[in-house]
Amino acid sequence: MSEIRKAAVIGAGVMGAGIAAHIANAGVEVLLLDIVPDAAKSNGASRSTIAEKAVERLLKADPAAFMSKRAARLVTAGNTEDDLEKLAECDWIVEAVVERLDIKQALYAKIESVRKPGTAVSSNTSTIPLGDLTEGLPESFRRDFLITHFFNPPRYMRLLEIVAGPESDPATVERVARFADVKLGKTVVRCKDTPGFIANRLGTYWMQLAVGQAFELGLTVEEADAVMGRPFGIPKTGVFGLLDLVGLDLMPHVQGSLERALPKDDPFHATVRDVPLIKKMIETGHTGRKGKGGFYRLNRENGGKVKESIDLATGTYRPQEKAVLPEVEAASRHPKALLAADTPAGRYAAGVVARTLAYAAFLVPAAADDVVAIDEAMRLGYNWKWGPFELIDRIGAGPVAEMLKGMGEPVPEFLAQGKPFYRVENGRRQYLGLDGAYRDIVRPEGVLLLSDIKLASEPVLKNGSASVWDIGNGVLCFEFTSKSNSLDEGIITLLGKTQRLVKDKYKALVIYNEGSNFSVGANLGLALFACNIAAFGEVEKLVATGQQAYQALKYAPFPVVSAPAGMALGGGCEILLHSSAVQAHAESYIGLVECGVGVLPGWGGCKEMLTRWQSDPALPKGPMPAPSKVFETVSTATVSKSAAEAKELKFLREDDGITMNRDRLLADAKAKALALAENYVPPQPKELTLPGPSGRVALEMAAESFHKRGIATKHDLVVAAALAEVLTGGPADHIQPVTEAQVLELERAGFMKLIRTNATLARIESVLETGRPLRN
Repeated sequence: MSEIRKAAVIGAGVMGAGIAAHIANAGVEVLLLDIVPDAAKSNGASRSTIAEKAVERLLKADPAAFMSKRAARLVTAGNTEDDLEKLAECDWIVEAVVERLDIKQALYAKIESVRKPGTAVSSNTSTIPLGDLTEGLPESFRRDFLITHFFNPPRYMRLLEIVAGPESDPATVERVARFADVKLGKTVVRCKDTPGFIANRLGTYWMQLAVGQAFELGLTVEEADAVMGRPFGIPKTGVFGLLDLVGLDLMPHVQGSLERALPKDDPFHATVRDVPLIKKMIETGHTGRKGKGGFYRLNRENGGKVKESIDLATGTYRPQEKAVLPEVEAASRHPKALLAADTPAGRYAAGVVARTLAYAAFLVPAAADDVVAIDEAMRLGYNWKWGPFELIDRIGAGPVAEMLKGMGEPVPEFLAQGKPFYRVENGRRQYLGLDGAYRDIVRPEGVLLLSDIKLASEPVLKNGSASVWDIGNGVLCFEFTSKSNSLDEGIITLLGKTQRLVKDKYKALVIYNEGSNFSVGANLGLALFACNIAAFGEVEKLVATGQQAYQALKYAPFPVVSAPAGMALGGGCEILLHSSAVQAHAESYIGLVECGVGVLPGWGGCKEMLTRWQSDPALPKGPMPAPSKVFETVSTATVSKSAAEAKELKFLREDDGITMNRDRLLADAKAKALALAENYVPPQPKELTLPGPSGRVALEMAAESFHKRGIATKHDLVVAAALAEVLTGGPADHIQPVTEAQVLELERAGFMKLIRTNATLARIESVLETGRPLRN
């Protein structure tokens, strides 16, 4: 199967430009084309100005569209008049122009005239059926055509819905799907060629129903979002907050398209209603976050920043109020109590959820062949914690059916079976088919999930903070299981036992988990408690024990491969720094953030960063450049915005691996560990050349300049001074080498000095209470 080495995206709007950026994130050249604007034809401006400005916007986007600004070099801006012939160089062409059939088909005719045979062509449409798109086009074009529906923003949303036509070449479809999976990190969901495909069809049904029911039952937007949020594993934005996020003006277009395309007997039509308030909000520019505000807004009048929400009854804004709903609080562990409550909130929950789940059942097999595809689409496209069929299993198919009957709604036959939609049989997860039989969920080749391993085995070692699993071929996997995967004495202790076990019986160790974050660092709550009772000896003991454990990882006689995803902060970052190698998920946010909470990296982070920068051949020689670079990163608590950026900051090495698809991370890390285990030799300790007191003074002066500019606070200077002491080697003389042990001793002393200060304890307390460090 030929690879995709170069791609093109036609249409440099928000979606098209975002798709191009993400293809560049995969390390693939991409041509971004758009029309030549009339103004450019007459005033001599660049004829590719639309695409060029799109790339400029991408470089400034927040959240960032590029994983590294270097990726922007892979995007070439052009236009459809002068550069169309360049499509002949491309292996995949993505069309992302306006949702008008005539414009798309005219473009396809031009593409067909220049593309090389076998080049995949796909549309990013979310509303037009594939059959309509290819009608009247040559068979050669229809064979290589498919729909690839990305979700916005393309870098961060994992879902990619793929639709193939009856004439689509399976090999072409598979080539695009494989590239999207492995290179772009997408979870590919195969959809039927039906209006709205899966996620937008079900998601629009759910949103319209939820909005209509809120008006009907007299709920406030805060109450509706509190109900239609966390109790059901839906993001806290709920429905009205989500509409503000995507834009109110988008919804009439999506609704109208589905309304026109779906059969008259489709339950979707029952959710369509005229909402004068929403129409008025769109007319006045209150389209959500991109406009003057939406259902929620921040009122900046008179110099204030008052959070407001709209009154659904009057259409006027009022101060935002926290929803006080005891039945929602009762649903914190399980939604059954909320669904059964005979209150407006309870009736709202039952009316929206039961009907939405029924519609999901209606979509099998109309929109997808099985429940797995629909659950994947809603989890990844709308960030639901549970897909609709997983949610039915939580509530119970029987109770859902009874709710529907009580509302006079039909119960889909698939739901009426009363069986759970998922089960575990012989250590394998299975799903229910339309015929009432269960089938194994089959993972794509190259996917290894710890959650699957857990179904069929028991941990090799375990305590209250971590577990160790045998993942086959002589490799153990160390998993954090503490709250937020924070690091504590239990993890440090089990890490030591695990190393002894691997040394005796196994080949390699992988450190990995499937939580939202690899690790947010040390358990600050325990540290604060110990300090409050003056148990500073216990704190210092934990720092020393952690240093010993991390050093043992670094110099273990077997390879240790860490595989982070999400945040790897503080002590979590230090584990990566001490590993033999790292295989990181592309969306890894890595940093030594201890200075933000008033302490220092105490488990060898300073030592390892000094070693990495001092070994950089591009850095000027001498004792000062490496400490300066580390001081710049660590004192500001800098966190990488991607794994690619983590390499630039040296939290990762250049030869550390990056996995785009989260589901492939463990398999890639295991493969790396086994490859290293072939002839593994642990590293040799390195000595450092550090500047000593003169260097410390220079770093302190740099911090003082930031303080004078109002950037650094008074306690920032105290922390910076302690950090400078460590990074410059304390009393070191630049002609005498400094050992790793000496730097570790300085780290430990600096950490303990700072944690005894009231200002640092106040910062830690602030982080635990508000999630943000105090700027004292």
